[in-house]
Amino acid sequence: MADCILPAENDADHPVIASSDLPALPEALKQAPFTEDCAPRRLLRLFSGKWITMILHAIHLMGGSARPGALQRNIPGLSKKMMTQTLRELQERGLIARVVLEIMPPRVEYRLTPLGQRFIEPIELLYRWGAHHADLLDKLG
Repeated sequence: MADCILPAENDADHPVIASSDLPALPEALKQAPFTEDCAPRRLLRLFSGKWITMILHAIHLMGGSARPGALQRNIPGLSKKMMTQTLRELQERGLIARVVLEIMPPRVEYRLTPLGQRFIEPIELLYRWGAHHADLLDKLG
C-alpha cells in the first residue's frame, strides 16, 4: 500500500465505519502506489479547497439550488470574494450551474449539475464521519 494511506484505528468508542455500499477497490489499485494523476489523489485535490465541500453541501441541503445570499448566510466565515471564486471554480468543473432567474429584478441561483449530485455521496460520508468523530477532531485542534 502507498504510504499516504493510514490504517484505520478501531476501538470501542470509535468503531471504523465500513462503507459496504461502495464497489470493491480494483486489485490494481490495492497493490500499486498512488501516481500523481490517480483518481483518489484527483478527488482529494478537488476536495482540498477550503470552501468547495461546504458550498456543495450547503446547496445540497437547500434542495439542490441556492442563491448567493443564502449561501453566505449559511456558511459562517465565507467572504463574498471567496464565495464568488469558489462558485466560479465549481462552475468551471461542471459541478454546479449558474442560472439567471427570469424575475424582476433578475436574480441568480446555483444548482447542482448531475455531476455535482454524484459528488454529494462522498461529501456527505465525510460530514457524517466528522460529526460521529467530533471528539477526535477536537483533540487534533
